[in-house]
Amino acid sequence: MQSDIEMSEPNALQGPEEPVGTRRHHAIRHAITSKGYFNRLGPGIVTGAADDDPSGIGTYSQAGAAAGYGLLWSAPWLLPLAFATQEACARLALVTGQGLAAIIKARMPRWVLVMAVLLVSIANTVNIAADLASMAAALRLIVPIDQVVGVVAFALLIAAAEILVPYHRYARYLRWLCLSLLAYVAVLFVAQVDWTQVQNATFAPQIDFNKATFELLIALAGTTISPYLFFWQAAEEVEESDGIVDHGHIRAMRGDVFSGMLTGVFIMFAIMATTAATLHTQGILTINSAEDAATALTPIAGKFAGLLFLLGILGVGLLSIPVLAGSTAYAVAETFGWRESLELKPLQARAFYAVIIASMGLALALNLLGIPPMYFLFLAAVLNGLSAPILMLIVWFLARNKKILGKWVSPIWSQTLLAVATLAMFSLPVFWFIAK
Repeated sequence: MQSDIEMSEPNALQGPEEPVGTRRHHAIRHAITSKGYFNRLGPGIVTGAADDDPSGIGTYSQAGAAAGYGLLWSAPWLLPLAFATQEACARLALVTGQGLAAIIKARMPRWVLVMAVLLVSIANTVNIAADLASMAAALRLIVPIDQVVGVVAFALLIAAAEILVPYHRYARYLRWLCLSLLAYVAVLFVAQVDWTQVQNATFAPQIDFNKATFELLIALAGTTISPYLFFWQAAEEVEESDGIVDHGHIRAMRGDVFSGMLTGVFIMFAIMATTAATLHTQGILTINSAEDAATALTPIAGKFAGLLFLLGILGVGLLSIPVLAGSTAYAVAETFGWRESLELKPLQARAFYAVIIASMGLALALNLLGIPPMYFLFLAAVLNGLSAPILMLIVWFLARNKKILGKWVSPIWSQTLLAVATLAMFSLPVFWFIAK
């Protein structure tokens, strides 16, 4: 049992004190290294894996096809910035016991909260629509099936699983779905990659200051540091909390978050390197979707590479769409003070689950309108680009507030990295505007 001194300082955001263990849903993350490592990974690894959703795969594939190895340097730069952002969100939730929207609601003007949640909700719904379309298209390349049938089937399957399966069991399934990302590591080694060029482009890059480069950088940054991940990370940190905050929990949370973001960024690197080695070298500079990349890979890198790429799209889609819908539900429920938790049964949190159903339903309706998936991706990227830096600035202020976090405020290194990430997200559109 931890002493009172080790507990976080009380603050206005914390609800009534709960007995230790009442919120326990899995083994406590006292340490990130021990027997049962995979089981100890929590929201961080799922969040990082969900970052590589089908729309993200399409973005990374387009970057590799258009720029070749030229933008590989962005991966090691984005990793610490994405890690600092997610670590701050996780820290806020772990210490206060509340989700990000609830914390913003208590500390910021209501219009700020409403604007942020509205932007995130719209972007998430559009993103779900794009992911459903990509998954259905990928499935069609493996099994002959009508696109609409595939979209409807995936939407119903994912919504039913998220609503009917208790969170503690569902979270285990999400962790295992993370393994689908290994498909892209396999493709990286199947393709004929020029590792000398990879090394030079990663550690001694030559940057072209033109609009095309900054368009790709905006897309890469917006896909890697996405607002829905902020809300999901915080909400699931609360879901999996055991009510205790001590140095061991903070270290374990940090290790979990870093593992997740390292996974997400490494997969981004693998996809860009693979498409650079295959599509770009063959003169294919433009692709319209992730499944187009998989199709183009097949004659170049072999049927094995194309099949792995397609299976990866299906796996990460099953992982990321529940995260998108869930993050919307948490954000909206916290805004209006509704009861919210994936651990509750549908009748115990009707409004919360209604948001999930509505988000999936709207995404399904967008697909039935026949809107091209790439339009979804473009719109989602614009909305993420608008909301991400604003939310990051809010998170930066909250994570350094001693009235909220007490002795658990973000350390200087974390505050600095988050500030740099925020400035970068604000400045990229400016550089795009002034570039030729």
